[in-house]
Amino acid sequence: MSIHSRVPVRTALAAAAAGLGILGMAAPQVAAADRPVPSISVKADKNTKAIAAAQPTAAAAGATVCGTGYKLYKAVILPDESRKGTLFVYVKGSNPASNDAPTCAILDNNMSGGAKWMKIKLCSNYTAEGCASDAGTYSEYAGPVYRDHGGCGTVTSLMKTSSSSSTYLINNVQDSTNCN
Repeated sequence: MSIHSRVPVRTALAAAAAGLGILGMAAPQVAAADRPVPSISVKADKNTKAIAAAQPTAAAAGATVCGTGYKLYKAVILPDESRKGTLFVYVKGSNPASNDAPTCAILDNNMSGGAKWMKIKLCSNYTAEGCASDAGTYSEYAGPVYRDHGGCGTVTSLMKTSSSSSTYLINNVQDSTNCN
């Protein structure tokens, strides 16, 4: 269904809801049905939950890109509150902070003005498994990248205006999951 064909449906539902309100009946929340609900790990911190609430479409889309069973574990606005990108890390399993957790990561491009050169690299905590990376010029996101044992590993997020630029808009390395 295209966006154009949804407008009359929303208008009709709003009119029906208003009509039910006149009759004193409760109407379902039409707008709430349009907002995707990302699946969030119980181990996600409050910052991740806040970012997912503010960017539910991006958080849910990342889980869809990663595949069935992945839940949002970490979301980080990069490089700071200027939000040029958002790192999303998704995990599978009941103990996502373990080093055995299947892990997926994407770097969301939040910049207006077109595609940027981006790279995301996810390294396993098991040295034998190594790293997976994706780099290129993307308008939406870099990734997904996967590691079977990505928990307790590292994730690198990079963004530049072009591959030949020497100035990074984002240059971040951090733990993929919180393993202390």
